[in-house]
Amino acid sequence: MLVLGIESSCDETAIAIVNEKFEVLSNVIASQILDHQKTMGVVPESAARLHVSKFTPVLEKSLKDAGVTMKDIDLITVSNRPGLIGCLVTGCTFASTLGLIHNIPVMGVNHKLGHVYSCLLDLKEEIEFPVVVLSVSGGHNELYLIKSQEEYQELGKTLDDAAGECYDKVAKMLGLKYPGGPEISKLAEFGDPKSIKFPDPLPHQKMNFSFSGLKTNVKNKIQEFVESGKLEENKANIAGSFQYAINHNLSKKLLYAATEFNAKEVHLVGGVSANRNLRSMILDKINKKGLNLNFRHPLNFGFCTDNAAMIALLGHLKLDNQKPKSVITPQ
Repeated sequence: MLVLGIESSCDETAIAIVNEKFEVLSNVIASQILDHQKTMGVVPESAARLHVSKFTPVLEKSLKDAGVTMKDIDLITVSNRPGLIGCLVTGCTFASTLGLIHNIPVMGVNHKLGHVYSCLLDLKEEIEFPVVVLSVSGGHNELYLIKSQEEYQELGKTLDDAAGECYDKVAKMLGLKYPGGPEISKLAEFGDPKSIKFPDPLPHQKMNFSFSGLKTNVKNKIQEFVESGKLEENKANIAGSFQYAINHNLSKKLLYAATEFNAKEVHLVGGVSANRNLRSMILDKINKKGLNLNFRHPLNFGFCTDNAAMIALLGHLKLDNQKPKSVITPQ
């Protein structure tokens, strides 16, 4: 069975083809980063228009890379929640049109669950359940308990801003490029992560997150350095200390949930899962606590950020009683 996945919930136009063994036959992503760098963030209407212009060439390349045609496709899946409404509309319209033209059933799937299950893509060995998953992206931030390949439970979520959004905003405060996560990480390598003690966000809620207060603390600290004329010489220390504060919070709550639910594995997924500092901090905490946990993250960078392979994967999993339809709309 071949599933063609379509992703357009934000600023990535992506189409992928995945088989029943969860092998990724193609995973084509057309990024809008260069367009949105001009505005230091995603402009929804602009993103939606860019999707429309890129769907056809991305589809053609995805089919070519996989060595198949539309006649070989058994199911089309498309992100129809959550996301920027205009961007979701473009993806759902394209998916529904493809389905009607080629007489292929179409299924709307949850973008967030795509990230949650993304460690299954191209996997060479079995996953041991239960698994606790930390999903960290620009638009959402959750903890999930995966009891089996078909059963999941949300344990906690952000009560305001997501970690990825926080990275982007702090980068903007420091005059760095968009997207902010990679830029913060690069700058942090030259700073002292213990030089500024930022507060631990929402410490009394073990599995929920909140990063709006941390952003405010960073903003106030930057203002202090601006007023003293010492901002430039302290930018790396701000980046390092901020990264330490947010990654310590994320890793601490992930491992708390893992011990609370006797997890066999912990997975880190979403765009921020590419952050090497966060990966190493999780491993370091596992080792220091002597926890018997297998730690995984997506096998390649293309599975960390928004992608269509994870959307196609959901077509092979029996989640939420999903049923194919002829026309899919955003939810």
